[in-house]
Amino acid sequence: MTSLPTIYFGFCPNNTIGKEPALLRAVRQADRDGLDLVSVMDHPYTGDQLDAYALLGFVLGATQRIAGFANVTHLPARPAPMLARAVTSLSALSGGRVVLGLGVGMQSDRISDMGMPRVSPGDAVDAFEEAIVLVKKLSGGGPPVTFTGKHYQVNQIDPAPVAAPLVWTGSSGPKSLAATGRVADGWLPPYYADWLSEKYRTSRPVIDKAAASVGRDPRDIRTIYNIAGRITDRPLDTTRDGDGRWIGGSVAQWIDELTGAVLDHGAAGFNFSEPSGSVEDLAILGRWANEIVPAVREAVAKERPGE
Repeated sequence: MTSLPTIYFGFCPNNTIGKEPALLRAVRQADRDGLDLVSVMDHPYTGDQLDAYALLGFVLGATQRIAGFANVTHLPARPAPMLARAVTSLSALSGGRVVLGLGVGMQSDRISDMGMPRVSPGDAVDAFEEAIVLVKKLSGGGPPVTFTGKHYQVNQIDPAPVAAPLVWTGSSGPKSLAATGRVADGWLPPYYADWLSEKYRTSRPVIDKAAASVGRDPRDIRTIYNIAGRITDRPLDTTRDGDGRWIGGSVAQWIDELTGAVLDHGAAGFNFSEPSGSVEDLAILGRWANEIVPAVREAVAKERPGE
């Protein structure tokens, strides 16, 4: 991205085939309203869903400032050298408005049904870490790259003269979390886990320990949350369900919750969707972008002047 916000605010539109006009209206509205990110799902085995990278090129071409990312890229379906070419090309075309969201690859049965090789979970994580390293090596210009890994090998390939994108991972298991700490720039906790969840409490230390083991500052690996919930006209008696999961609330309740997540728990961003998993209602998107997001930014800025 051309400039890095203190906190990222994004949203996830519905990318079902047949809903393209509504999607484009939502993305253009979010761009006008100053959101930082538009996030699209990458499930290549799903026939009624627009391809993530075709869609990213389309929406970036239709906007001015919002960045796009696949949340998260299904690596087994998109080999790292070609993925590097895709994201650096999108970055060049959009002025740097791309983040690379990357996952080990779920639904391995469905991927193998598409004719792609099945790999063991351990090999999938090894390939995931190699992919992050290789994408970065194939960015930023410089001499030709030769890389000899277990899963990826390239020989004297010119890197693109475009800065490497930020890489945020959707890692979950201990090996992929450790890989995130060693080589990635951000983490998207899976399954809508948030800052109060057991998933976050047990996973983030794995990332931090791995980062420190290779001399990185753990604070450089930022945590960006996918968060789903309702935005209600009146306050809710409780904003979390029986399992402790955030369900939403009034604008004031959202502002208080997200401000606390940043100031008390180190959250670096929020990618909003309605409970369905995407944003369908433009009025709701407007409330997120125009009422909640600016208020959280202002509240954080008061506590952190100069950032």
